Amino acid sequence: MVHVPMATTEGCLVASTNRGCRAVLNRGVTSRLVDDGMTRGPVVRFQNIDKAAAALKWINDPNNFDKIKKSFDSTSRFAKLTKVQVKIAGRLLYVRFVATTGDAMGMNMVSKGTEAALNRVQQVFPDMEILSLSGNYCADKKPTAVNWIEGRGKYVVCEAIVSKEDVSRVLKTTVPALIDLNISKNLIGSAVAGSIGGFNAHAANIVTAVYIATGQDPAQVVTSSNCITLMESSGDDLYISCTMPSIEVGTVGGGTQLPAQSSCLELLGVQGSNRAFPGHNAGQLARVVCATVLTGELSLMSALASGHLVRSHLKHNRSAQCLTQST
Repeated sequence: MVHVPMATTEGCLVASTNRGCRAVLNRGVTSRLVDDGMTRGPVVRFQNIDKAAAALKWINDPNNFDKIKKSFDSTSRFAKLTKVQVKIAGRLLYVRFVATTGDAMGMNMVSKGTEAALNRVQQVFPDMEILSLSGNYCADKKPTAVNWIEGRGKYVVCEAIVSKEDVSRVLKTTVPALIDLNISKNLIGSAVAGSIGGFNAHAANIVTAVYIATGQDPAQVVTSSNCITLMESSGDDLYISCTMPSIEVGTVGGGTQLPAQSSCLELLGVQGSNRAFPGHNAGQLARVVCATVLTGELSLMSALASGHLVRSHLKHNRSAQCLTQST
């Protein structure tokens, strides 16, 4: 069992997520980290498209990857370049460097490695002009298709089976009602809205609350809340899964060093770096985030399916509580 810390001013969120946790308590949640890679995507410029195309070909040549990787990896003990993706637009090249970064979220680490890698490319193409270390092909803190399709940070999938009895007793709805609503709202509704990575009910709510509690960058919720929630029947029971391809988390550096946030990471058993298995702690935190999102999805979708949403918010609304006493 995992006790998940959350920090939020929304009155209903903790209670709702807790209800979802109770619904999956009997059988638990299974999670898997399927990919890991923080990115940085600089933009560089050439004199003409011929030179840009030549550089594109050179970077994409597998024989040159080790040369780029050697320069990139030399900047850190933990940053390891795994992939380079390149796009051309006129005489501009957008180069997306993908690297594992141990237990750090890794933006600074990848930026440092990217700078060294570009210097190596510049040795071959001296007229290459580095316009910016970030050309928005990363893409950081923006809703983009590239992060939804390719992933950024931790790519996590989780699943759970909730018994028909627990759906009725805890969630106050039925399996068919949840499946029907998930299709109509999270899949079709999000498609009608033209959503990118928003095929869920409220993943961002849970991601934000856990991020603030554990010292992550709250602005990265934009990318980290990319999620598709799927529901189907498993006999008489409910099968639910959440797939989140771009969870950006770390257990060292930044806000993770603050006293309260460090304590929350310690509560989860992931505080600091894992010396034996670098990256394990950050990966475990990402799995906790995804599993908690799943429970939040369960509860909100159940409230919507049963028509209890407004009543619940009115009951737990902060304005309904006497937070200060007049003197």
